[in-house]
Amino acid sequence: MPNDPSSIHIDGSLVAYRLYDIGYAIRLDDALRLLASNAPERVQPIREDANAIHIANPPVSVLLATEDFAIDGVLRPIEISARLFDFGVCSLRIRCVLPANSSWEQFRAFGKVFNNPTALAELITRYLNAITSRIMSAIDRPQLSKVAEDFIVYRVDRVTDSTGIPLDTNALTDDVIGSLLLNESRSLAVSTRNRLLSHRFAYYDDDLTVLAWDSALVVEPNTENEDVAYVLEFANAQLLELRVHDALLDAELPAMYERIAAVRTSRFPLGVRSLRRVLTRLQTRVADITEPIERVENALKVTDDVYLARIYTAALDTFRERAWRTGIDRKLTIMRDTYAMLSAEAQTIRSELLEFVIAILIVAELAVALLRQ
Repeated sequence: MPNDPSSIHIDGSLVAYRLYDIGYAIRLDDALRLLASNAPERVQPIREDANAIHIANPPVSVLLATEDFAIDGVLRPIEISARLFDFGVCSLRIRCVLPANSSWEQFRAFGKVFNNPTALAELITRYLNAITSRIMSAIDRPQLSKVAEDFIVYRVDRVTDSTGIPLDTNALTDDVIGSLLLNESRSLAVSTRNRLLSHRFAYYDDDLTVLAWDSALVVEPNTENEDVAYVLEFANAQLLELRVHDALLDAELPAMYERIAAVRTSRFPLGVRSLRRVLTRLQTRVADITEPIERVENALKVTDDVYLARIYTAALDTFRERAWRTGIDRKLTIMRDTYAMLSAEAQTIRSELLEFVIAILIVAELAVALLRQ
């Protein structure tokens, strides 16, 4: 049966992505120089419709190493690489090529290993520390965020049945795909399947992309074409930056309220100097968050509704990018409104102080005039 996972065999690979924010920004030209011994590249999509995707500052891709990794007790070669984005994100990629003509169940078994957060932890930590150390001088305000993103891409180059006869992508039904992307052995309810696997794309008869929350299946017979994985990685990098800055705002808002309360309960309540310090801090924090968010959103622009653009837009929708951005905008609005309120209070204090000084000067002038009589 074509829709029986045991009857489906594939040639392919899988790539586990672990994305980290390592600083305020990365100067990519400097990173290229520092990684020169590993022959880094500035890669962009290669498809004919890729000109509909404009990347202002293409990320730097670099192969770090290859080594053996135990999967179900068998050592398999894996490839460790990284992609650096100018807005401060380092994406580590662990790629493993499956044995030729692997069964769908073998594909799932490999996926379980790569989905295990502890299985790759030591490997990821080691290479993250290594590349961060190498490019440290190219990182502005280096700091590893506690927020990270993980994603896995299941890449299929060829689909056959158990006898080696090629199958088209229709053999990959939602149940078959769900067993892989959602790690489910039982058949999914139709409503659940429709909701979780609603983003399904095909351009030719022999390609297919299906998106889930933290994984994707990419069927692409052209082994040199990595464009879909590229735009999915880019979308994950942008999502990470939104999450990082949302967390910064979550920490900043309570601290802002505490500073304002401290000023108002101080010995000199609402003193101009105290307010000025709070205002300066607020202005700085808003700028520190607004500028990189704008850089992230302008990093990749879609100019036409083509295949890659639809996948990229669907990925942002799947990752709820709009909801994250809305939350950030709301918190920034609170900070800007607070700034405006405190600025008005500071102006009022200055006006009252000026009126007080003028009153003192008038009284002093009257006193001097009376003393001269």
